[in-house]
Formats: sequence, C-alpha cells, structure tokens
Amino acid sequence: MKQALVKKGKVLPVDVPAPVIEDGHVLIKVVNSCISAGTEISGVSANKESIIKKALKQPEKVKQVLEIAKSEGIISAYQKVKGKLDSYSPLGYSVSGIVIGVGKGVENFKVGDVVAAAGAQCAHHAEYVSVPKNLVVKVPNGLSFEEASTVTLGAIALHGVRRIDLKLGEFGVVFGTGILGLLALQMLKASGVRVIAIDLDDRRLELAKKFGAELVINPLKEDAIKKVINYTNGYGADGVLFTAATSSSKPLSDAFKMTRKKGKVVLVGVAGNPMLINREDMYQKEIDFLISTSYGPGRYDKLYEEKGIDYPYAYVRWTENRNMQEYLRLLATGTVNVKDLIEKIYPIEEVEKAYKDLMESDPKPLMVILKYGDIDKDSLEKYLHHDRKIYISKKVSKDKINVALVGAGGFATGMHLPILSKLRDKFNLYAIVNRTGYKARNIANQFEVNYITTNYKDILEDENVDLVLICTRHDSHAKLTLEALKAGKHVFVEKPLATTEEELKAIEEFFEKEKNPPILFVGFNRRFSKYAQEIKKHVKNRINPLFIRYRMNAGYIPLEHWVHESGGRIIGEACHIIDLVTFLTESKVTSLCVEELTPKTNYFSSSDNKSIILKFEDGSLAHIDYFAVGSKKYPKEHMEVHFDEKTIVLDDYKSLKGYDINVKEIKTPKSDKGWYEEWLAVYESLKTGKWPIEFWELVQTTRVSILAAKG
Repeated sequence: MKQALVKKGKVLPVDVPAPVIEDGHVLIKVVNSCISAGTEISGVSANKESIIKKALKQPEKVKQVLEIAKSEGIISAYQKVKGKLDSYSPLGYSVSGIVIGVGKGVENFKVGDVVAAAGAQCAHHAEYVSVPKNLVVKVPNGLSFEEASTVTLGAIALHGVRRIDLKLGEFGVVFGTGILGLLALQMLKASGVRVIAIDLDDRRLELAKKFGAELVINPLKEDAIKKVINYTNGYGADGVLFTAATSSSKPLSDAFKMTRKKGKVVLVGVAGNPMLINREDMYQKEIDFLISTSYGPGRYDKLYEEKGIDYPYAYVRWTENRNMQEYLRLLATGTVNVKDLIEKIYPIEEVEKAYKDLMESDPKPLMVILKYGDIDKDSLEKYLHHDRKIYISKKVSKDKINVALVGAGGFATGMHLPILSKLRDKFNLYAIVNRTGYKARNIANQFEVNYITTNYKDILEDENVDLVLICTRHDSHAKLTLEALKAGKHVFVEKPLATTEEELKAIEEFFEKEKNPPILFVGFNRRFSKYAQEIKKHVKNRINPLFIRYRMNAGYIPLEHWVHESGGRIIGEACHIIDLVTFLTESKVTSLCVEELTPKTNYFSSSDNKSIILKFEDGSLAHIDYFAVGSKKYPKEHMEVHFDEKTIVLDDYKSLKGYDINVKEIKTPKSDKGWYEEWLAVYESLKTGKWPIEFWELVQTTRVSILAAKG
C-alpha cells in the first residue's frame, strides 16, 4: 500500500505492507484522509531542522542521548540518533473509509460499515489502517467520505467548545480562524453564543462572517482588545477560545486582556511559551485558564484507546469517541459546514505536492484532503486478502543463516540488528515482520532484506527462512514461538518464553511429541557474557554447593507502562537472573520462596519489588533481590558467588574480582552482558545441532519466573 511518510522534511508516498486484522481493532480501507494544516505542517517543518536546532528545542532528548552514551558508548548513541534521523515517520490522524475486517472483541462494527477514525498513532495517511475500536465511529447516511475524514479536527474543536462552556447569549471570541477556529465558531453559534472572530487573514475572516460571526477583527488593522471590550458593552468577552498557532506569547496575553472578570480562556492551539504571560493579565480579573486536550476524555489513556475500555456514560458523558460521533451528526444535519473549508483534494500519489501547497502556496489552501481511489463495495474480500509482502531484494544467501525478524521495536533495532550487522559473514537479515509497515521499511533502508511484511504467515511459509527472531511484546511470545516451531523453523525468542503456565505447557507438549524438533533458543544472554563464562570455569569443579546473592536494581518504571502487563517485570526481566543461577549450579530447583515489598502508597508496586530464594537439588542456594525502589544512579546489577571459602564478585558486568581464588579480573567500560556472544552461540548451535541452553533449563527458568511473579 501507499503511505505518506516524512523523512528529513520531505513527504513521500512510500510502498509499505498493509496492516492485518488485530484483536480489538477495526481494519479500514481508507477512502479519504484529512491533512491537519497546523499540527502536521509544524511536524514536517521540525522534521527537516538540523540536529543542533532539534537539540536546542528538546534538551530532554539530549539528556537521553547522553545517558545512552554513558551506558552503551558514544558509537551506540550516535547510531541510534542517526537511525532516528534517517527513518521515515508517519503523518496523519483523521481518516474515513470502509471496514474490511474486525478483530476479536469488536462487536459494534461489521465488514462493509462506512466509518471515520482518529488517532495519531494509527489513523495515518495510508491506503489501509488498523484502528482500536474506541477510535472508530460509524458515518451517518448521506455524509460524504471527504467530510467524514475531518472527524478528528471536528472532535478537537468540539472538545474546546465543551471546555469553554459558554451559555446562550454570552460573548465568545474565537482567536484564530483556521480549521479548528471555523469549526468551533459554527458550534458556538449553534449553541446560541454571540461569536467574535479574530485573525490576521481577511480571507478567513470572510468565512467567519459567512459562518455566523457577529464581529470580525484583524489585529493588523485595528485594536482587537479595545474593539472586543467596546462591543461587549465595556465588560469584555465571557470566554476566549484560542485556536491560533503562533510562536509569540503576545496573542495569548491579548486574549486575557479582552476577557471579562471571572471569564475563561481555553487554549486549543499553540501560543508560544504560556509561562511568559504576565501574571497580572489573569490575576486581577481572576480569569480561568484552561487547556483543551485534543478530542476529549480518553485521549492519551491507553486503557481507553488501546484496550477498548470505555468510560461509563453516566459519569463521562462526552468521551473522545462520543465527540467524534456528535461532530459527524452536526455535519450530517447541516449544523456545521465543512464543505466550504475543503479547498483541494489530491491523490495519495501526489502527497508531496499537497504538503508543498500547504507550506508554500499563497494563499495557502485552508483544508486539504487526500484520496485513495474508489472502492468496489461488492468485492471487499479482495482488499482483505491482498499480498502484504513488499520485496526489497531478490537475493537469497544460501551459505548464511537467513533470519526473519518479528517485531521491529527498540530492543531489536538497538541491540540485535547492530550485532547481526557485525556478523554478516554468518547471518543474513532476510525478512522483517512488523505490525506497522513503515517501521519495517525503516529497517529495510538500512539492511538489504529480501522483503518486509505485516503477515507473520509469510515467513512461516517461506522455505528460505532458517531462524525466526521474535522480539514482540511479551504476551505474544509463546503463541508466535509455537507457530514457528510447528512450521519447522528454528526460533530465537527474546525473553520470556511464556507468560503463563498454560502457554509453557503447550510448548512442552510440542517437544514431547516431536522426534526431531527445531532448535529453540531464549534470549537469556547473561550466561554467555565473558563474566559468567569466567565464573563458570571456577565453580564447575567446586566441592560444596554455591551460595549466590544477586541484586538487580531494576529502576522505577511507571505502573501504566506495558512492561507491567503479562506477568510483569519478574517474568520479563528477573528471568535473566533465574537462568544465570541455573547455569552456574547446573541443578534443578527443589523449592521456591518469595517475599514482596508492601508499599504504603500506590506509586510503587509489590510486583516488581521482590526477594526470591531458590533452593537447588545439589544443595545450592540463590537469593535474588529484584527491586524498583532504588536509585537509578546506583549500579544496576551485582552478584556474589560464595563457595569452598572462596568468593567471586561481579559488579554490573563491568568488573570481576576474586577473593581467595585466582579469577581473571575482567573490566569493561560499559556493561557487557553477553548479547554478542549469545549470537555466536546460536550460530554454533544451528551448525552443530547442539542446543545453546538445554530445554529443561528453559522450562525451569520460565516456570520459576511465572511462580515467582505470582508470589
């Protein structure tokens, strides 16, 4: 499919794989999408800025890069920044089209429904989009696709109108008559509000008059503050809806000055630095300054937007979804007119010209719509079942191990792919599977892969794929692993292998039935580090059991982050330690004891603050402290191994020291946790057929992690 992507300030129609049906999502064949002349043009302009300008505007990003350089090295930090700058980014957040597929858990939509959808994370300028159900609404009969594609902008304007909450007969100023301002103006007018419009563009002010503004003011020609106060009988406006986009703080200051005592100013647009506003502008008149957040309640709430959990109607009357529905109703009844705002329509193939017109033409079109061709409503199946492969190269390396990457997230691109690049003589990155096609395309720009796709079955059916590398979110690991194994593929799955006992049993049953199964490897990298290998040399010939103490100062992660889902951080990260102590003892666990912190507030969770004690069959004892309450400035990992009156101390995979034992005292400038070495082990395994980690160890680590997470 074609998708509008921006790189270094240039917008292009790029071929990327179309999305597939996902649980809780609606798959839409897009007919039209609406370009947001404010938000998107600002984003495109920022995209072409130099790295210095970006750094000056985003000092917090610079801090992140410095942290990466400190922990991973300057080269790694440089590669990540360069990769980001050289990558495509999606555009768009407002579309209309026809449903061609619904995922599990979606009840209110069916194939063939005409819908509109929102969301900067999903409703992109693309021929196909997959959108969570709470961001999709049905389009009323008779409303055109072009009009319906403005749904997001309409919902933003409507939420601003709800925030200002003006009553019949009150004076409302719309400061800035761009798309949002002109839509909000009509909504205010329909509510019985007496509307005053302010803008620097006379053409837009003429439209404001047409849509019902009682008074229009161009601040370049007259004193807007005096005129508003004069028109409102000397009191000032009851409220100002600030919908302009400006880098200056003066217009917002003017908005306060034209507002009556105890009035309201609602910020929908962009107003320079609001912190530079004079306190006296608000203080003496006790003005309420409110922010209007996008399309309404639910925005930026992952439970609402991604999980599909709605807010109760009785308690949250107007969610973002209900705002979207109401806006489309207003269009369908003719209460709001958007037709006169749509000035140009371009096919997706001409998206570069569309953005160029919005940025450079004079006068600039007010609203631009993209179109994606007519739809054959009688043959929707053909849109659902089209080929999702995009071929990049036809070359196939028979003398190397062909790897198919599933999940192009940060860890895969930041850790595994640079290693595979170093090991090009052994591995060939052959295919990329990712739920969003543009991310797969970004990787294809850096590696000469054979193809990219959003369809997992493509690589399972491909006889050239030797190894499937699974780097998706934790809850999908077991399912994807089992499917790949059943297809006869060797699997390297990032930890964890499974998040539930049922998932683990299904994998065990597969290996019990298979006589000659593929090799399964889980990304327990620490055992392959030079530190762990050196320790193993010395503990292997011990007389008595090991007494191991391991501390992982994991660091706090907000509880709404996805790492706390599907078993949480014990299953997702503490499993590394359980695998390491299994590697050192070479023994089976006979007992497990878990205690967890009991926080006094809800800021911390007991789920990622645990002490785990493992007793092994050989008599060894391992005490693991995994916690999120410690300082991030303190080293993350520390291990003490005591045996036969000897001690070995590992400090954060940066140094190793022995006491009463002659160990090789290794030191590295950054934590070296064995990621490179594990790939060498995988290569050796695929060449010899010998598993890098025995199956019973993979099962033990996973099962103990699941039990420890339960507490």
